[in-house]
Amino acid sequence: MLKCLLIEATLTAEDLDPDCRAAKVKCDGKLPACTACEKAGRENECSAANDQFARGKERSYVAALELRIEKLERRLNYARSRKASVANHEQDGPLSRAQPQDRKDSLANIRAAIHRKAERKRENSDVNSLISDFGYMSINATTRDFEPTLSNMTFARLILAAVINDPLPEPQSTTLPEKQAAHAIVQYYMNNIYPLFPLFPGTVLLSALEDMYQQERHVNSASKWLVYMVLATGSMAQSRSTQDEFYKNGVEFASHALQLADRALQPGHATQIQSLAIFTQYAMLDPAHFDSWHLIGFTCRAVVDLGFHQDPQGQSQADRVALDMRRRTFYCVYALDRAISMVHARAFSFSDDAIRVDLPAMSGIGRIASVAGTITGPQSHDPAILLFQLRRIQSQWYQTLIQSDPSQPIEGHDGDVTSFIWQMCQDMREWDESLPETLPIGIRELFDLELKYSYVYCLAPSARAPVMTAYGRMLIFEYAIAYLDHIYGIAHGGPDPNPSLYTYHDALRVYFMGSQFMAVLRDAGDSILAGASVPMPMALPGRAPPPPFPTRTSNDDNLTRSIRCLERVKLTLQKYGERWTDAQSLMQSFNTISEDLLDSLNSKQQQGFQYAVAAQQAHAQAQAQAQAQAHAQAQAHAQAQAQAQAQAQAHAHMHHQHSYHHSPPPRQYQQLPGTMAGVPGQISLPGSGQIHPQMHHGQYTMSIQQQPMYVTTSPSMQQMQMPPPPQGPPMHHIPPRGSPNQDVKWENVDISQMMGGGGL
Repeated sequence: MLKCLLIEATLTAEDLDPDCRAAKVKCDGKLPACTACEKAGRENECSAANDQFARGKERSYVAALELRIEKLERRLNYARSRKASVANHEQDGPLSRAQPQDRKDSLANIRAAIHRKAERKRENSDVNSLISDFGYMSINATTRDFEPTLSNMTFARLILAAVINDPLPEPQSTTLPEKQAAHAIVQYYMNNIYPLFPLFPGTVLLSALEDMYQQERHVNSASKWLVYMVLATGSMAQSRSTQDEFYKNGVEFASHALQLADRALQPGHATQIQSLAIFTQYAMLDPAHFDSWHLIGFTCRAVVDLGFHQDPQGQSQADRVALDMRRRTFYCVYALDRAISMVHARAFSFSDDAIRVDLPAMSGIGRIASVAGTITGPQSHDPAILLFQLRRIQSQWYQTLIQSDPSQPIEGHDGDVTSFIWQMCQDMREWDESLPETLPIGIRELFDLELKYSYVYCLAPSARAPVMTAYGRMLIFEYAIAYLDHIYGIAHGGPDPNPSLYTYHDALRVYFMGSQFMAVLRDAGDSILAGASVPMPMALPGRAPPPPFPTRTSNDDNLTRSIRCLERVKLTLQKYGERWTDAQSLMQSFNTISEDLLDSLNSKQQQGFQYAVAAQQAHAQAQAQAQAQAHAQAQAHAQAQAQAQAQAQAHAHMHHQHSYHHSPPPRQYQQLPGTMAGVPGQISLPGSGQIHPQMHHGQYTMSIQQQPMYVTTSPSMQQMQMPPPPQGPPMHHIPPRGSPNQDVKWENVDISQMMGGGGL
């Protein structure tokens, strides 16, 4: 705006009326026509104010520029006409008298073209502005009757009536906590939660916090809500029990915030989205009082109503900061909606097809200046971008496998569900490999848990892939153990029990992973417990390979690992039950459904089923056979080389004219890439004590010994060679071979039943 005023100030009055300038008469800018034009009887031709521009805006920046363009166009046309007349040597009087009229007609045409172009621009701008205002208009139209002066019912009270499970107690105090204590809570929030969900500018929070401690400064309701909800979320995130001070302080801060809900949740403003989103964060930590599922639904409705799911058209460079803040707000809500919907096994609030929002660019706003000098912001917003990218991948396969019509073919994969699942797993694996090494340890662990959880969720039976292969079951078995061991360690140990944002939804995930783990054991328990070799599906050319196994951290046999895993599920849910009472019902339900399986596993262990010994014997025998076969191949290869050298010498002795090139080994001596000896496309899982993990950053690989395929069954301990793989394209989700009466039984896990406060 300042630039426009400066440019406009440089334009003289003569610039406003070209006729006055041509006559060398000073234009006084009088409206509707200048004094010089009135004296000359040319009021209608005065260009200081004509129908090109609205009254009162003749001297605007755009108008001045258009007049300058008009003057330059007139000079250009005049120069062209002079050049043409000189070239043709036509200087007769009638043509000279006609030239001013021609130039006048040309100026009129140019003026009309400029006018039409300006009209088109204004029309497009009006349409875009109207589309952007649709949400605001619809919200105001539907919420007009919620003013407290009319019916004593506000929009905020309507939301609270739908999301409250158990009313919060009244606040016990009327003042803020000590400033030092408040700064410590805000600092915890900025270090552990804000890097993943930058819902608001950090300076806004810090400034509002300082203003609230300055009694003479006025702070609006939205800023007060923000401060109280940050204090409530930061306190509740550090709580370990419903009896500790963190929990009590969190409830106290939330009670203070609810008193400001009428103004803070007022529709039609961007602050409403931010207020609802941070309210959802708190609800994830306090399921006893609030329902996060309904809250995220209200938040997404506000996002759609305000048009945040679409990038606005025609944003100028000056609006980049506002546009980036708008995108950050949207993707924070997007990440919350995807996570909450997946953990409850419910539909998303809006599909990806309705979204037209680019990822925010946060590299330039990573550091936040401290207002008080004691609170510092996060060093980088990159964790939020990484989380948004993962949520995009999760949303893609969740919508395709869970929400879409199973009868419709999958686009881009020739209708092959297996290829789609493997591609999604590869996308998530590549995302994990791209994580920077500078990530904080707590956020890195959180992302690692997200990856393992996503693998199991994507590979689990769904409407599009109702059955599993042995390789798929083994993947679920290994990734479920890796996830449950990791979350058990986080829940029970460490000086910082909450290195990042862990909520009640993590208890739901533990229950889900434990249920999927039991399903694979009930389906193929003996073969898995025995460490049997499984056929590895072969990827088609140009398609993604199957996911690799995670690195095993223990050399125990699978029977011992299974018992320990089930016990850790119960212990983790028990630990979470101290923090969230709703997790106690999850623990009781899991104890009921896992009792028979756990008793069976303990009975096998007590009866002395030596799965580990059998696996070691099978592996040792297979390794010996592989070494013998490799020795035979080496001898045969040496003989072939000797024979080739003899032939080369014979050819050299016969003085052949052409050069002799060593041919490759005979076909029977060539080794098939990516296969085991004698059995292409299969992987033998090593037994106890034979694991050779190779851990790289962001990768999960396992060293595989090339050996014939054997499976060890119990209790007979007999060894039988696996049949060759079936011909044709490999399938990931195909029915297992066996008699028709052998049905695959999967555990019915209805996560939606946990909706009502987490109970079953």
